[in-house]
Amino acid sequence: MDRAQKEKVVDELGQIFESSGVVVVARYAGLTVAEMQDLRARMREAGGSVRVAKNRLAKIALEGKPGQAMTELLKGMTVLAYSEDPVAAARVAVKFAKDNSKYEILGGAMGETFLDPNGVKAVSDLPSREELIAQVVSCIGAPASNLAGAIGAPASNIAGILSTLEERAAA
Repeated sequence: MDRAQKEKVVDELGQIFESSGVVVVARYAGLTVAEMQDLRARMREAGGSVRVAKNRLAKIALEGKPGQAMTELLKGMTVLAYSEDPVAAARVAVKFAKDNSKYEILGGAMGETFLDPNGVKAVSDLPSREELIAQVVSCIGAPASNLAGAIGAPASNIAGILSTLEERAAA
């Protein structure tokens, strides 16, 4: 790899570290090609990506970026799992680690916050962005439907009372 290619990789990694909601660093020694393809497919399905890069280049890319504390994790055969959604990459990485003992989560970062393996697991247990949006919408929608029902109820009650009075007057 010549200098220009290395600079391009450092720029790409810098973009990953700046724009990702979460970056998970894991050791992948011993994974087969099929297992690595499975990890990539799961991550892609969840809206994330997997990147294997030279640790030295990743350390250079991390200088001055959010999550700079991750540099201590970049030793040995490491892989980066990342996504814009702060939960997606962590959730897939934790699930994959449960299914495959050769995949060991070392930690990661969520913005400026350094995550140890337990922190990555805690992030994976959080509801995703879509789940949070659905919860907020249901909280907003429920009072509105209750309000519409409450407003409509007196009108139907008044109409019922008026029809009863009309029936009495006619009889």
